[in-house]
Amino acid sequence: MRGLLNRPRLLLGLCALFWAGNFVLGRAMHEAVPPIGLAFWRWAAACLLVLPFVWRPLFRQWGLLRSRFLRLSLLALLGVSGFNTFVYLGLQTTTATNSVLIQSTMPVQILLLNWLMFRATVGGRELLSILLSLGGAATIIGAGSPLRLLEGGWNRGDLWIVGASVIWALYSVLLRWRPDGLDPRAFLGFTLLVGCAALLPFYLLENSLARPMSWNLPVALTVAYVAIFPSALAYLFWNRAVTLIGANAAGHFIHLMPVFGSLMAVVFLGEVFAWYHAAGAALVAAGILLMLLKPHSGQ
Repeated sequence: MRGLLNRPRLLLGLCALFWAGNFVLGRAMHEAVPPIGLAFWRWAAACLLVLPFVWRPLFRQWGLLRSRFLRLSLLALLGVSGFNTFVYLGLQTTTATNSVLIQSTMPVQILLLNWLMFRATVGGRELLSILLSLGGAATIIGAGSPLRLLEGGWNRGDLWIVGASVIWALYSVLLRWRPDGLDPRAFLGFTLLVGCAALLPFYLLENSLARPMSWNLPVALTVAYVAIFPSALAYLFWNRAVTLIGANAAGHFIHLMPVFGSLMAVVFLGEVFAWYHAAGAALVAAGILLMLLKPHSGQ
């Protein structure tokens, strides 16, 4: 495992694969599993899985965690509670294909937020990449019709996915708040516990007032997958990779998500990859290519 954790590009590729599977599975099970219920049990199960491995560094570094409690808690609310809940809410009414293609704009959102919040340098090339990627997202959301967006013909699920992508971009940029010397295992354990605790009251409300959680074998297997792969492993891998190569560079690997996710959505869900998906993906890819042609350093 230690050798794997020193290979950031492999870690990021696995993150993209795990997260793409999360979108496809979330869409496949959207009628069987309520969105907040899936988010809560995903993280509750992930906590049970990782606590045996993180409780010692968590206890040992509690003083450091407490000294940065508010900032680290915000990271937990963004990366654990917020992002995945928005994704599962979106997947109630939009397709997995739309979702992973919209998520592919996150590298550009990371670039934009780094500029807005920390004045990271953004030149003409980067500005053009932002416009291209946003144009690609608008093409996908509007199903190829700009008038649909102007007339307010928004798919509510697409808007939830846009919100999720902004939340994850913000989480990635703010990972610089982690104090030096903080063990990745302690950070992972802290964010899982805080994020899961924040979801609990919303889960109880959903369970009592809207859709109760009904357990069966497919639901249990779904929770097991999302707890192990896109949760415990992917968050450990992503946090480690961002530490090694920075948020901007890590963000480039998110464009693997639409590749994996679109293929899986077509094969497993029977979704149609329409012309506007291709056009939007081409615009997003062009924006990312412009970023890759000029390497960025740091976070």
